Amino acid sequence: MPRSKKQKNKKDVKKQKKETGISILKYFIDGKKEDLPLDKKIFNIKINPKNLALYVRVYLANQRQGTASTKTRSEVSGSTRKIYRQKGTGRARHGDIKAPIFVGGGVVFGPKPRDYSLKLNKKQKKKALLEALVYQFKQGNLLIFDNEFLQIKPKTKNLSSFLEKNDLAKEKKLIVLPKMEKNNLILAGRNIPNLNFTSLESLNAYKLLVAQRVIFLEDAFNNLIKKYAN
Repeated sequence: MPRSKKQKNKKDVKKQKKETGISILKYFIDGKKEDLPLDKKIFNIKINPKNLALYVRVYLANQRQGTASTKTRSEVSGSTRKIYRQKGTGRARHGDIKAPIFVGGGVVFGPKPRDYSLKLNKKQKKKALLEALVYQFKQGNLLIFDNEFLQIKPKTKNLSSFLEKNDLAKEKKLIVLPKMEKNNLILAGRNIPNLNFTSLESLNAYKLLVAQRVIFLEDAFNNLIKKYAN
């Protein structure tokens, strides 16, 4: 009897798993699970904590608006008249009311608008993303959802009950989609606390590191592997 496509796929998966020795858990919408073999070239890379720390520093610095501003004594509105005479009053000598020691006066060494942005080259960004991905994998926080999840009923209770059954309800989760477009999965998950969505295009190392669970849709995961396999 000729083998069916499903039997062939299962045997291919087993062969790949033997060859690579590492795999990831894939969830199906009906609750089933299976091991998906991974590429050794990507998931056996050495993690450089300094590179990840540098990426996080640069990313957070680039999120700063740098719009904080205070007025110096020359910018505060008010009279420039000397408030009282220099001598003979018994009090300390002062100039105008805009001096920093007076309420409503100027601020000394206060913040001014500035650019906090820093730069990283493309190689460092790519390396940080892969290292963050491998870090989450080694921590056991990387999962894959079958593409059928895009066809889930657009009801919060359906996705919520699935996450509870698989012990995924409490952690802060990030679901990576091939494209950020309106679909049933987003409609079902947008009211679930601690659940965020992102597209593969806007995925970065910081988003991967902040999440307690990283969930890839199978298409998004395959596209990522194709992109960084070389």
